[in-house]
Amino acid sequence: MKIANLEFRHGLFLAPMAGITDHAFREACVSFGAEGVTSELISAKAVTYGDKKTELLAKIYENERPAAIQIFGSEPEIMAKAAKMLLRFEPQYIDINMGCPVPKLFRNGEGSALMKSPELCERIVYAVASAVDVPVTAKIRKGCIDGLDNAPEVAKAVERGGASAVFVHGRTRSQMYSGLADRNIIKKVKESVSIPVIGNGDVASFADFASMKAETGCDGVMIGRGAYGSPWVFAEIISALEGREYSPPTAEEKQAVLNRQLETVVAEKGMNGIREFRHHILQYCKGFSGSARLRKEISLISTVESAKEAIKSCCL
Repeated sequence: MKIANLEFRHGLFLAPMAGITDHAFREACVSFGAEGVTSELISAKAVTYGDKKTELLAKIYENERPAAIQIFGSEPEIMAKAAKMLLRFEPQYIDINMGCPVPKLFRNGEGSALMKSPELCERIVYAVASAVDVPVTAKIRKGCIDGLDNAPEVAKAVERGGASAVFVHGRTRSQMYSGLADRNIIKKVKESVSIPVIGNGDVASFADFASMKAETGCDGVMIGRGAYGSPWVFAEIISALEGREYSPPTAEEKQAVLNRQLETVVAEKGMNGIREFRHHILQYCKGFSGSARLRKEISLISTVESAKEAIKSCCL
């Protein structure tokens, strides 16, 4: 599939997740076959104010391209200005967050709250697309509130605004991440627009990937929580698509992945990155013998050495 001039062989994407999809985790997912990754969401206002944290969030490394930068906000002019400023990081495309369900963003009229006004969604996309020379995409949800499943209407609006693709999470904002993602709404979006549609929600295996494609007709699939703690899900899917036998990583291989991720976090964020990395270790440890016992130990990790010991323990 293509997003404008960008080609993705299998249409397999990693979903942006705040506090999770930093460079270290994106790198891990790409190493297992993720074809498109996106930064953690970045405030457009913060970019225009020169916020120092933006540099770390927006930086794209060569080993993770093609990659997008995702921005959020509600004012077309500010979104356009921020997108133009972020071009210095050379993203392959700019993604606009219209689906984040977090209360703070919702109260500010940002994220999924934008879906209340398809006309505003269109104006934002048009402003950003007019300001940058790279493709612009939008990530939306089934709807803003239960009973108002207007994803097809919003998708048509962003297409009119100039979006080159739309990513659709099959849950409403009210659902947050509970219940099952509605694949029928993704199918309706696909039938409503001519730009590529990427389905998102409840994909954690090749079987999930295949059923998402079959049930919705979507052009690509985006994986979020299904890859959190299991970046090798991308390798499983690609192996199946290419007719190759898939061998799950051994405990030693998983340990190596985690250690590499830890080293990258420390190199980029210093010792403060270890605190952030705790939740990644917890996710990798799920299902391992003694994982319940390890949770307390992991919550106390403060050094590289203690982090590596925890990694070794959970990978036994």
